[in-house]
Amino acid sequence: MTRGLVRLAFCLAISIGGSLALQADEPKPDPAGIATGDKSTAADAAGNAFVVAEPTDKNAPDYAANKKSFDDYQAQAAKEPLAIKLADSVGHIRVATNFAWTLNTGYLVLFMQAGFALLTCGLVRKKNAGHLMMLNFAAYVFAFVAYYAVGYAFQFGAVAINAAPTNLGGIPVLNKFLIGSGQWGFLGGKGFFLSGPAYDVSSNCLILFEVVFMETAGYIIVGAICERITFWAFLLCELFVGAILYPVFGCWVWGGGWLSQIGSTWNAGHGYVDFAGSTVVHAIGGFCAMALAIILGPRLGKYGPDGQPRAFPAHNLVFVVAGTFILLFGWMGFNPGSTLGATDLRIAVVAVNTNLAAIAGSAAAMLLWYLMFGKPDITMACNGMLAGLVAITAPCAFVSPTSAVIIGILAGAVVCGGVLLNERVLKIDDPCGAISVHGFCGWLGAVCVGIFADGTYGAGWNGIGAATYMGHAGQGVTGLLHGDTRQFLTQLGGATLCAAWAFGATFLVFTVVNKIKSMRVTPEEELAGLDVPQFGLAGYPEDALLTQD
Repeated sequence: MTRGLVRLAFCLAISIGGSLALQADEPKPDPAGIATGDKSTAADAAGNAFVVAEPTDKNAPDYAANKKSFDDYQAQAAKEPLAIKLADSVGHIRVATNFAWTLNTGYLVLFMQAGFALLTCGLVRKKNAGHLMMLNFAAYVFAFVAYYAVGYAFQFGAVAINAAPTNLGGIPVLNKFLIGSGQWGFLGGKGFFLSGPAYDVSSNCLILFEVVFMETAGYIIVGAICERITFWAFLLCELFVGAILYPVFGCWVWGGGWLSQIGSTWNAGHGYVDFAGSTVVHAIGGFCAMALAIILGPRLGKYGPDGQPRAFPAHNLVFVVAGTFILLFGWMGFNPGSTLGATDLRIAVVAVNTNLAAIAGSAAAMLLWYLMFGKPDITMACNGMLAGLVAITAPCAFVSPTSAVIIGILAGAVVCGGVLLNERVLKIDDPCGAISVHGFCGWLGAVCVGIFADGTYGAGWNGIGAATYMGHAGQGVTGLLHGDTRQFLTQLGGATLCAAWAFGATFLVFTVVNKIKSMRVTPEEELAGLDVPQFGLAGYPEDALLTQD
């Protein structure tokens, strides 16, 4: 008996010791920000690292040359300790500079929520103004709760494996897939509740920037389902977006997941590429909104006995225009900020392309509506600007300014056609045009990467082409017009998969929810306006006083 206990204790000691040894080998989080950024993150303007990595493949043809470079570096480093200290300082400052850039652009994206609130509120009827504002406000709160609890871990829990954000120090502590492994990861597995390995300065910098992107997807659905959804159902939608819908596809594309790696596994260009979220953010929100709008059905009175749609005019055009310009301002964080670093000077090209696509989209929508109906429509002009912004979000870093203008024009046409298609053919009631702006134009933006990308940027993207690609050294992401058919097909397939995932998952889940309990308000509440029945406060209480008088 005693020998058995001793043997058991010995085995437990070995097991615990082995576990501790494994934990000791794991990268440690840096919550104080002291260890993040050293000589390993120091690099020149071309991205060449100060530290020379030791070659490991002895069968590689350039092994001897790489080994000599490594040995020379080691010998030089031993002779010049002051140079190493200086390199540590430079690496730390480089990461700190990129932290400041990423956080500040994240604050710009956060301010976009004010733009969404004004835009959507202005586009609906006056009796639902308070309802719109409450939905916008609650979306931020509850989607963030879901993302904090599980969404961030699902999306970025394995980012260090295939997509380490080197500008922020790489975040080596987030290195585990919950489902899948290697280049076939489907769901991240570290960082739940921002605890343990996620309690790290680099990780917290990333989540601040990424959560406002997730919130954008959550806000998009407001414009398509407003004026008839119950508050409890809306909160359930936001929890679903923040915890599951957005993080899963986000992991596939930005978290090092399988879709980003098909350039290596399937020889499919640079893998699926979406620089700042035409699909990861906007198409996810847009096609989720489409499914919810179908489940809820059109607003009462939207279609007459003859089946023809009736216009419900916007109640405040000032809000609409002001909200649109706030969104344009915030997009200067959305797209340039997605470099995750001020040390990436491509930010200048990204910013110019973003603005050009915005004005081209607005001009195209304004003029097209004028030609079709004889008068320009300010709400369509605003939606055209947003359509251009959505469409340029994926390709903004990979295309020329002229291509950005063409992409904006295409988006302006698509948003006009999409609004008419939904309203007149598909009979989908979308009060703010969110499905067309974000869903259809988000899909378009990702496909445009595969058409217009000119190869001047993105060498090494998703691990492809760091040395050569298509026979050229330093060749970046390249589209159909510049000779890469594979990238076009990858973008077409990936964008379509995004639409299918967002629409299909949402439709499946909320069809079941709606059968259990109706997500729609009563007809009496809808006719009266949802401000008082749902929230107890009128958006314009003076109207009620005037009515009583």
